Amino acid sequence: MENTVRILDKNDGRRLGVVGGNYRVIVDGKDTDGAYAVIEMLVPPGGGPPPHSHPLTQETFYVLAGEVTFKTEAGHQVVQQGGFVVIPFGGAIHCFQNTSGATACLLCTVMPAGLEEVFQAIGTPVAPGEFLPVPELTPDRKALLQRLDEAHQQQTYPRDYLDLKE
Repeated sequence: MENTVRILDKNDGRRLGVVGGNYRVIVDGKDTDGAYAVIEMLVPPGGGPPPHSHPLTQETFYVLAGEVTFKTEAGHQVVQQGGFVVIPFGGAIHCFQNTSGATACLLCTVMPAGLEEVFQAIGTPVAPGEFLPVPELTPDRKALLQRLDEAHQQQTYPRDYLDLKE
């Protein structure tokens, strides 16, 4: 890791279509010796990842615009612009969904880095503001997701998993 200040432009980073959203990897773990990564997430109405857990990764979310509903085993909570969410080490099952009628924007930091590698493996390059449909869950895609879960010591649950806990 270089000991120089980096100033990034709004167009810097790699944009990927991930689970129907537009994710921009602003700071890759390769830039931080694996210490952390930063991802900007544009999430359209109805969008968001399925429930998942990653015991060896801490994740934070700052809601820059819009609102999302965060779901955990403790319940559901709407987080509006300016809200902040901390997913601690230990594997708490969580997800979020944009339940509003407008695109939400979140700034996600993962420590240590690594989840951005999952996004790069499952994502498709996109233009700013471009939203692709969620890919079909084919047997090949299911196998890829399983391999990524194992490689990154995480677990993905069915979309309705946390809805059943309410």
